[in-house]
Amino acid sequence: MEHIPLRSNQQVDTFEIHYDSIDGVRIAGWYCRPTEQHVQPPYPAMLLMPGYISEPTLPKSWAKMGYAAVGVAPRGKLRSNRQFNPGYPGLLTHNIVDRETYSYRAFYIDACRAVDFVQSRPEIDASRIGLQGGSQGGALTLTTAALRNDAITCGAAGAPYLTGFMDSASLTHSNPYQEMNDYLRLYPEREEDMRRTVAYFDCINFAPMIKAHMLVSAGLGDDVCPPETAFALVKQMTCPVEFLTYPRCAHDAGGYWCMSRVEEFLAEHLKPAKYGVAR
Repeated sequence: MEHIPLRSNQQVDTFEIHYDSIDGVRIAGWYCRPTEQHVQPPYPAMLLMPGYISEPTLPKSWAKMGYAAVGVAPRGKLRSNRQFNPGYPGLLTHNIVDRETYSYRAFYIDACRAVDFVQSRPEIDASRIGLQGGSQGGALTLTTAALRNDAITCGAAGAPYLTGFMDSASLTHSNPYQEMNDYLRLYPEREEDMRRTVAYFDCINFAPMIKAHMLVSAGLGDDVCPPETAFALVKQMTCPVEFLTYPRCAHDAGGYWCMSRVEEFLAEHLKPAKYGVAR
């Protein structure tokens, strides 16, 4: 951890963090926590998962709400891309015919390792760990909740990506799934290998492993992550789940209306100490 005075203030202390992940890759991230003069520890933890082409968030607004918040930056993201950087487009189809070397194998683990980081911090109550993200961030919310189901309290996943890979690629011609269509146009003989690989990483197949309370949201007009796949996902979930759908909304998954409910849902389960600082 390195304290960053330029990005800190009277309400929030900001740190740049680094940790080791699979294959010896060094992962970075932002860590923002309330200053003790405003909120006394222990704090609940919030892990903010990034979208496909978006960079990790600096989660100061979540720290102002009383969370110790991590902007997770799996390999390929800014400050985590020195050793692995397939680009965008590129990540989705990197080694997609081999599940042992497929990009998302390590990408998922990088996100899980952020749970290890917050569990190591004495100022965090490790019994209160939440996850939040949209699109790819929604996928990482789901896979981390599944792979670390012993540790996660709750999560909110919007417009979940990496859900029904093959169906999604056939239902939409929007990126990122268009990367799969382009790949198969060049290598049609590899379709069965691709199908076997992505099934291993499909959020629908992770869904039954999740134990935490979850909120899933989807826009019924989403042309990036088809809403049909969100329905298939929720059908496989056995944990307590709240499913919100928004007509006439696209890949934002109704964010304008949904975000207040997301914040309420997470606060209900994580119980941060709010102190009235304006966001």
